[in-house]
Amino acid sequence: MFVLGLQGSPRKKGNSSYLLSEFMAEAQSLGAQTHVVEVDKQNIQPCKEYIVCEKKGFCPIDDDMKHEIYALLRRADVIVVASPVFFFNVTAQLKALIDRCQTFWARKYKFKLKDPNSKYRRGFMLAVGASRGKSLFDGIHLTAKYFFDAVEASYDGSLTYRGIESAGAMQKHPSAKQEVREAARKVLQPFVGRKKILFACRENACRSQMAAAFAQVHAGDMLEVYCGGSAPADQVNPVMLEAMHEKLIDMAFRNTQTIEAALAEGQPDIIVNMGCGEACPLVPGAARYDWDLPDPAGKSLDFMRDVRDRTEQRVLELIDTLT
Repeated sequence: MFVLGLQGSPRKKGNSSYLLSEFMAEAQSLGAQTHVVEVDKQNIQPCKEYIVCEKKGFCPIDDDMKHEIYALLRRADVIVVASPVFFFNVTAQLKALIDRCQTFWARKYKFKLKDPNSKYRRGFMLAVGASRGKSLFDGIHLTAKYFFDAVEASYDGSLTYRGIESAGAMQKHPSAKQEVREAARKVLQPFVGRKKILFACRENACRSQMAAAFAQVHAGDMLEVYCGGSAPADQVNPVMLEAMHEKLIDMAFRNTQTIEAALAEGQPDIIVNMGCGEACPLVPGAARYDWDLPDPAGKSLDFMRDVRDRTEQRVLELIDTLT
């Protein structure tokens, strides 16, 4: 499982940073891969309301959202947001990231596309504030609710702490560490113990990407899915994107990677060879399946549709054998 943290505070080693670090430490103890985006250190431009995302499904701004963060948000099983309260909301730096996720909102509601992992992705909010007002976190809760909806994650709860201002105050809190770790265990529990499956092909641009997506759609609750290629292309195949969009499955923001990079994410229980040939790894203890599916690279949309449908059928048959 992959847990993504979004740290909104510009303060180095601040109180919200402490909360996020405890959540991530517990996630790692449960076997998760973790990654924290320090939002203040990223090049994230604010939304300029070009409306391109609502017309074409992508944001034209060239910054770290485009090159890194959109893909991380799509990859994540769990997204954890941490921020101090600034005028009843998250920090400006984090709000810029959230506003730029209008791209996801447009793909979901304008284009009617669903991310393959949308049924299982979960979100959690951590926040601290200096005052003790009753409505201190109302704005943050609303922002989190609609942010998680846009990135297709269920809003699974929050931990908020009032009267926290001085540096190091959270470390002295009598129950915060235990509460955060218990929350992490609860949020991550559905992902623990899933079988790991690796789909491997040549370019990691068509077949393995489609198989991974179908496995997430149909069995993301029981399978932790990876894919990789023996000779990865620079990007996923645009004809594959079109074919999958016909099934209303959103394959945007997916990156290609090597088989070695996929294996680094965790030793698989199952390897499906979809055309990586002799480069397909032999992992002791892993079950291996060889699927003789034609390579659709450079072929027509009709050809891609046929491979897509055959791939989905193979995935469904595999799921049946596992259940």
